[in-house]
Amino acid sequence: MKLIIPMAGRGTRVRPHSHTVPKPLLPVAGTMIVERLVETFIRTMDRNIEEIVYILGPDFGNPIKEPLRKMSERHGAKCTFRVQEIALGTAHAVYCAQKDLNGEVIIAFADTLFDSKETFNVDGADSVIWLKKVEDPSRFGVAVYEGEKITGFVEKPAEFISDLAIIGVYYFKDGAKLKEELQYILDNDIKGPGGEYFLTDALDRMIQDGKLFKTATVDEWLDCGTLHAWLETTGFIVEKEACNLAEQKEALAAQGTMIIPPVYLAKNVILEGVTIGPNVSVEEGCVLKNSQISHSIVREKASLDGCTLAGSTIGAHTKLTRVYGEIHVGDHSIISIK
Repeated sequence: MKLIIPMAGRGTRVRPHSHTVPKPLLPVAGTMIVERLVETFIRTMDRNIEEIVYILGPDFGNPIKEPLRKMSERHGAKCTFRVQEIALGTAHAVYCAQKDLNGEVIIAFADTLFDSKETFNVDGADSVIWLKKVEDPSRFGVAVYEGEKITGFVEKPAEFISDLAIIGVYYFKDGAKLKEELQYILDNDIKGPGGEYFLTDALDRMIQDGKLFKTATVDEWLDCGTLHAWLETTGFIVEKEACNLAEQKEALAAQGTMIIPPVYLAKNVILEGVTIGPNVSVEEGCVLKNSQISHSIVREKASLDGCTLAGSTIGAHTKLTRVYGEIHVGDHSIISIK
């Protein structure tokens, strides 16, 4: 089975970090967003992922491709790259992998993370759509359903039709059939809100053609699409995967450092005279001295001295001195407040 991941977007809502790193490669407690997505499929699917197809932007070079190659290898999957030259909507994004749309495929947009305690069985369905019950369906595309059978889709309904939102994960038994419908949408210039080509229009055509669509509901659906959402999701994951830092806490206490759980600390992190936590993720190779950090993300090899930060995201290789409050700063920045 192939896993196709469209990730050509510019990630404008997580700037400045997406200026140098595509959003799906940003870390959540030590693991790239896209890798967490792959790991979830490996854990929850009843089929093996044999190939991962990444749909990238035209300017995504080897510094972006190499981590994806290595990640695919770690999970025993072949790695393939396709390009979306211009963003024209979800249907267009998936169609950019037309050469790979054959046999069983999963489409997963890398904006969100999800989890489930159950293993998903897709036997007997032409398609399975992953869904999550939400309080405000008008913000999402939703599935109209009868029991486990999906009967249609509506983008951001003005009136209540369904409270099961589409989370951006789809299984297809026959990728070639999906490709056929995507081709029809593009050839006939069928556009939705905002003048874009929507994947749900292709799905509606498949339902009208008699294909059987089933639901798969998830326990958790976590957004990483904005700075606030990335911080919130990181805090949730840090708490969920809370590590036992008892030994480190004792050793660090001798250096004047206090850890307030939950906190994620990667390897080779130096902490001196620091109060850190709660809900903080510190990536590999960081040096933090004489600082207080809470509800924040500090990316790899950043250096902080004399800082008091909350609700902040600090880029890789950044150096901050005497910075206070909330700050969102990109990679390789140097800020010193006198």
